[in-house]
Amino acid sequence: MSGVASLGLRSSGSYGSLQQSNGQSPAPAPSPPLAARKAGKMSFGGAGAGGRGLLFARICKLTSRRRRMLLLLLVAAAVLFCFLFSSLVSKDEDAPPGIETMLGISDQVRSFVNPVWTSSGRPITQGDSLNGNGLNTASQTEKQSDSDSSHKKLQGLSWSFPPSIVLEHHPCENFSFFPPPIDRKRTGPRPCPVCYVPVEQALALMPGAPSASPVLRSLNYLSGDNLISKESNHGSLFGGYPSLEERDKSYDIKDSMTVHCGFARGKIPGVNTGFDIDRADLSEMWQCQGIVVASAIFGNYDIMQQPKNISVFSKDTVCFFMFLDEETEAAIKNTTTIDNSKRIGLWRVVVVRNLPYSDARRNGKCLPDLKAIVMLLVKANDAMLNVPKLLLHRLFPNVRYSIWIDGKLKLVRDPYQLLERFLWRKNVSFAISRHYRRFDVFEEAEANKVGGKYDNASIDYQIEFYKREGLTHYSSAKLPITSDVPEGCVIIREHIPITNLFTCLWFNEVDRFTSRDQLSFSTVRDKIRKRVNWTADMFLDCERRDFVVQAYHRELWEQILRSPPPPQPRLVRQQPRKMLPDNTAKEPGKASGSKRVSAKRTRDKKSGSKRAHRSKVTGGKEFIQL
Repeated sequence: MSGVASLGLRSSGSYGSLQQSNGQSPAPAPSPPLAARKAGKMSFGGAGAGGRGLLFARICKLTSRRRRMLLLLLVAAAVLFCFLFSSLVSKDEDAPPGIETMLGISDQVRSFVNPVWTSSGRPITQGDSLNGNGLNTASQTEKQSDSDSSHKKLQGLSWSFPPSIVLEHHPCENFSFFPPPIDRKRTGPRPCPVCYVPVEQALALMPGAPSASPVLRSLNYLSGDNLISKESNHGSLFGGYPSLEERDKSYDIKDSMTVHCGFARGKIPGVNTGFDIDRADLSEMWQCQGIVVASAIFGNYDIMQQPKNISVFSKDTVCFFMFLDEETEAAIKNTTTIDNSKRIGLWRVVVVRNLPYSDARRNGKCLPDLKAIVMLLVKANDAMLNVPKLLLHRLFPNVRYSIWIDGKLKLVRDPYQLLERFLWRKNVSFAISRHYRRFDVFEEAEANKVGGKYDNASIDYQIEFYKREGLTHYSSAKLPITSDVPEGCVIIREHIPITNLFTCLWFNEVDRFTSRDQLSFSTVRDKIRKRVNWTADMFLDCERRDFVVQAYHRELWEQILRSPPPPQPRLVRQQPRKMLPDNTAKEPGKASGSKRVSAKRTRDKKSGSKRAHRSKVTGGKEFIQL
């Protein structure tokens, strides 16, 4: 039974007994002789172990002591590796499916599903609600249930993450740009080919850390209760009436700054500040992170467009928010049902109340002049749209990237593809398309006056003010800047302090002067560019037209539907002209002759004769010759 003893139940004559009697410790056994030690070693390869022990003994005899030590070290290393690997796998299987155990997901993708953190260092959960001062914390039971539900949500989300991809070369590095193909039927601006990468590859190319913000590290915003205007051309109450002195100081970029940036009447944007939002909607907006696609329709001015070609992964991780006023909401409810989740397709609808700049729209409807009414309505609508368009970083404080599209546009590309193409590939933090035709601010100002976009006096005042500050016509001397006039219907940006400062100062300009953001864009950009190494990237308008499709404004579209269709040309069958004498009806005797002539002409037409008919007039009478 030496084989059995070698498995652990040793007799008293072995190294020591493992059996205890009556709960007492075993007595120490005398040290075995050397022959017994050799027998124990040889028993390892006895009947129980088969030929494996004999093979091991022979290997030990043939090898030297140094080689045996090396062999034992290799075996120990292999055993240690197997033990660590098995413990890691068992730990991953037993751990809850939280964020930290999502193996195979990159850090930058993992950060998109992390809980949102408040300024106090506590994550916002579903159990939190907003009040006038900040956040109310729910009970521990509610937070625990919300945590469990969030874990389940993340577990389901982890299955939709695309597999990780390692790219040695960028798929679009050999892509050659060429202008849109010639189309005789479409002479206006058209889309041009753009090279996008698949969503999986775009995720692999996502930066792991936020872009660097030059000089500026911390940006705060001014607010107050008793705001009084001290200048004639001062802006609005929503903007906080910044003075010209405060305007000049806001371009003195430092490590930490505090500037005007809308929502000046309160500390929480959307809570009694103008542009007011329900607390439940605001709480959901604060929980949005990673990427947000935002748009707005005010005054029932546009028809809501649903995004297309959006991947399943983007539907799970990207927020789609559509801001509406009460007038637009009422019009949509007449044709569309909004469910309890406040969603219409991909859009999460947010109704905004107490809109700033809405007085001009209400007062404009009472004017007798139709042209003045249209001008004021457009002016008020543009001013209201500038709030979510330029201040998304204030409405979504936890978002890393944002894509703004006007309400008349339909998004037809995946958000991750757009971010990779226009931000990550170029290593920029702000991208906007340039105007398809105009590059000069002075030309844009004249076009706005001709189109009745704003009153001429306000446009002239703004341009003259900028001229005194050094505004010049665009020329090749400004290269690599390619244009001074943007097409502001699409903005793609990363939310870092320098881009937030740029959009804040841009909003202050449209608040002080005209709401035509194309006129003030280059002034703000150039002032910041002179002080820090940063600028806004401008891509081609034909590239923008590749990922958004423009629709008609609601008023124009309804006018097209109401207008009668153009008259179709009527095909009238022409009867053969009868060439008869004028006095045939007056002279009955010649009626038979007329019949003969008519019959003969009919025979000629049936026979396919192409002989010309010539008429000859003699003495006031017309005779027919064949």
